[in-house]
Amino acid sequence: MRVLRTTFVLVTLTICLMLVGSLLGGRNGMTIALGVAICTNAFAYFFSDKIALMSSGAKPVTREQLPRLYAVMERLAGKANIPVPKLYVVPDQAPNAFATGRNPSHASVAVTQGLLELMNDEELEGVIAHELSHVRNYDILISSVAATLAGAITWIAHWGMWFGGDGEDRERNIIVELALMILAPLAAMLLQLALSRQREYAADATGARMVGNQFGLISALQKLGTYNQRIPTSSISQTTSSLCIVKPMFGVGGASALFSTHPPLEKRIAALREMTVVPKR
Repeated sequence: MRVLRTTFVLVTLTICLMLVGSLLGGRNGMTIALGVAICTNAFAYFFSDKIALMSSGAKPVTREQLPRLYAVMERLAGKANIPVPKLYVVPDQAPNAFATGRNPSHASVAVTQGLLELMNDEELEGVIAHELSHVRNYDILISSVAATLAGAITWIAHWGMWFGGDGEDRERNIIVELALMILAPLAAMLLQLALSRQREYAADATGARMVGNQFGLISALQKLGTYNQRIPTSSISQTTSSLCIVKPMFGVGGASALFSTHPPLEKRIAALREMTVVPKR
């Protein structure tokens, strides 16, 4: 069911992209929209991980520097039957973590300095299992593709009036164009957020099964929720925030829960508490 929902969201975003291009620019607009989708997805496939790591200031670390982190990562990667991702540390006191990359063989996991200082071994294991679940389930690639499709829809809807053809194409109702410029990006964003939220629930559940219990992750999420309300992030950008295990705080205040890339922490914790976990062997 989760695969079907993901496929539905990605196909809907692609159709929305081409529909916006067609309505705003006719056949030429649809062709441009398709070209934009191909180019942006190719770019996301090869470079989204590098952008996320660079924008957050993440630095690679060796086993000698962080033996504790490597021990947890190697043990859980073996359980998940995937290669050990490259490990990075973000110089940020706000505790958080994210995974990025196009597939399990080209994946990276970054944790903040604050997370390493805050989490005990059981909680760190829960966080790493959550991130490895994203890697194993290809969530990192799907999220990047969804983000670029949504971005392309926004870009084409905003600049669509410049793609117009000639003759009757240029006489298209300006009200329709303005409505598309507003509604198409909003619909794309909501679809993207729906995809992101469902995958956080799935990664929580998969991570708990990987470890063999949900208690470390529950405790970690409780700490992350508390400390991310107190410590604004100094390194993670808005574009990278959707990859994080919990939504970082940017200064004072925040966006409405309707437009959050993450489901409410209390709902994630409640779902974990209700799980009956069979350890992965």
